[in-house]
Amino acid sequence: MATLKLKSTLTDLAKSVLDIEAESVLALKDRINDNIDKAVSTIINTKGRVIVTGMGKSGHIGRKIAATLASTGTPAYFLHPAESTHGDSGIITRDDVVITISNSGETGELLNLLPLIKRFEVPLIAFVGNINSTLAHRADIIFDISVEKEACPLGKAPTASTTATLAMGDALAICLLKQRGFSEEDFLLFHPSGTLGKGILYTVGDLMIKGQELPIAHEGEKFLDVVKTVTDKKLGCAFITNKDGVMTGVLTDGDIRRVLMKHLDVEHIIIDDVMTKNPKTISEKELAVKALAMMEKYSITCIAVCDKKGVPSGLIHIHNLLKAGVA
Repeated sequence: MATLKLKSTLTDLAKSVLDIEAESVLALKDRINDNIDKAVSTIINTKGRVIVTGMGKSGHIGRKIAATLASTGTPAYFLHPAESTHGDSGIITRDDVVITISNSGETGELLNLLPLIKRFEVPLIAFVGNINSTLAHRADIIFDISVEKEACPLGKAPTASTTATLAMGDALAICLLKQRGFSEEDFLLFHPSGTLGKGILYTVGDLMIKGQELPIAHEGEKFLDVVKTVTDKKLGCAFITNKDGVMTGVLTDGDIRRVLMKHLDVEHIIIDDVMTKNPKTISEKELAVKALAMMEKYSITCIAVCDKKGVPSGLIHIHNLLKAGVA
């Protein structure tokens, strides 16, 4: 019984921690005002970088905020405030913006940076838990990240306060991302390794099948002749083109099965009558990941690569994407 009671107590405590932290984050919504507009405008218009600094747990959160900013299009670095007074403050230039993080707003190591920041006339954004603190009074833009209480039952360990700070940093980063027009392609470019950016270096043109391997057939051909083309090329489809070489349809393995199930006599069937018209196409300049997205959306395994006139120049197959590590 004692064990069951202990488990219940721990379960309740864990849920309480999540409740407190969730409430702390939601409370931030009422503190978003023109400070976000000013911060975004200041950072967007700076010629330099964002220097994020904080001590202790605030420093750990600061590193994450700097990393998030950098990966979403805003050049950012973390400066350890204790090291800054031993020469590292040289990382700050007159073209930068500084974000300081301090729950108390009275962190000595951060206050030691203020003379340099003010001398260089560097814009100062403060994430503080005390808006009446020295740091808040010296800041150009203030974000109130105070919390009603920490999730720690002792009220000591930074928990709800660090979660709230991280959430506010995320809000700022995403607003900057939106304002910059930062695209999915931009994001992948900054993440060339791992699952976020697999294949980002590849375009459709890099991976497509082309030349004599393309399964090209023509309008007016007999269905069985096109089936032979599909079989010979071993790509599961054939592109149907008109007299100008423009693609007007496609015949896939699925189309072939449907025709055979519907017609007993296929000897005299013309491809124009059974091909899939208006097939999906893609440009060879598009990223390979876009081809993958199209395949997933339309449940297909290959896409015709066409120029602006609609003339096929290649074929991108799911196997090409798999081999390159895109899929």
